[in-house]
Amino acid sequence: MKFYDCTTAPSPRRVRIFLAEKGLTLPTVQVDLRNGEQFTPSFRALNPGCTVPVLELDSGAAITDVIAICRYLEEFHPDPPLMGKSAEQRAVIESWLRRIEWDGIYAAQEAFRNAAPGLTGRALPGPVDLEQIPALAERGRLRLQHFFAWLDARLADNEFVCGPQFTIADISGLIAVDLAARAKLAPPEHLGHLQRWYKDVSARPSARS
Repeated sequence: MKFYDCTTAPSPRRVRIFLAEKGLTLPTVQVDLRNGEQFTPSFRALNPGCTVPVLELDSGAAITDVIAICRYLEEFHPDPPLMGKSAEQRAVIESWLRRIEWDGIYAAQEAFRNAAPGLTGRALPGPVDLEQIPALAERGRLRLQHFFAWLDARLADNEFVCGPQFTIADISGLIAVDLAARAKLAPPEHLGHLQRWYKDVSARPSARS
């Protein structure tokens, strides 16, 4: 296997944290997104969507979605389980994961990419150039405020997002909060449960990946 990464991008960082929690290392190729390496013919042949991360399998197949990559790795390296052991655990984790993606990560991307001066004309990743929409940046910031409050409430009775065990939902939550910081929006200090959780997950060695 070969992992295509970019150390400055949030999406591949989710996979790097996942790998670190599993104790796995993979041959890695850095893709320079800032200089447009994702648009070169060789990378387009691997992933026409022109995004990272990509996991290239020994068969030549390319997996280009974060969760799909993590599912593949979990299948062959189930310990420690980061996506659940039982059917019920997997369903619960999947449910919270999707909500974190939609209300957290996508909202933060909306807020950041529609306002960052360096992304003018590049409001979405990928091969299609799209103009920024300032109203979407504002909507993303409002969505993040609701996300922070929701996550704080969830963590009031849970050490981690899905209970007593660290899972991929926590990885994604960490990425959401860190990505929100790029949009200059941090969780309010009065959300103590969220602040406690964020401090704990940020202190994990894998979070430095």
